[in-house]
Amino acid sequence: MGQLRADEFDRFVAARWSALLHLARLLTGGDRHRAEDLLQEALVKLWFAWPKVAEQAPEAYVRRVLARAAARSARRRWWGEHPVDQLPDPPGVGDETAAVDERTRLEAVLALLSARQRAAVVLRYYQDLPERDVAEVLGCPVGTARSLTARGVARLRQLLAEAVEPVE
Repeated sequence: MGQLRADEFDRFVAARWSALLHLARLLTGGDRHRAEDLLQEALVKLWFAWPKVAEQAPEAYVRRVLARAAARSARRRWWGEHPVDQLPDPPGVGDETAAVDERTRLEAVLALLSARQRAAVVLRYYQDLPERDVAEVLGCPVGTARSLTARGVARLRQLLAEAVEPVE
């Protein structure tokens, strides 16, 4: 790949890293480490496809790779974690704001949805994609994407209503 293409890729990654990481985190149910691995995998695939997608829609390409990789990852039973003898220090008490608590609560509840429902809800409402694009990213008919989204939102409402206290 020429230096110009590499520079374009670097600029894209620098500009969109935070948003893509947040999307990956939502798709993995709030697991930051899995989200970072997922995003890294997606960006490697983007690097190889960059000459073809750079002029079109690289973010849509990464979104599709992330959604599919998250679904594959959710089906795995083991991700390579190893138990440790000593746990890290817990975060300080009282240093979190209400917004962070609410976001944590939402991420925890999102993690309880199936991988496809979670992907549909995140793509539709966080990424604000139209139903047609959600269906395209998930590789399913529009009706299925609509159904996954509706059932996911209904389940989220039920879980949030049941959880009186914020999840830590």
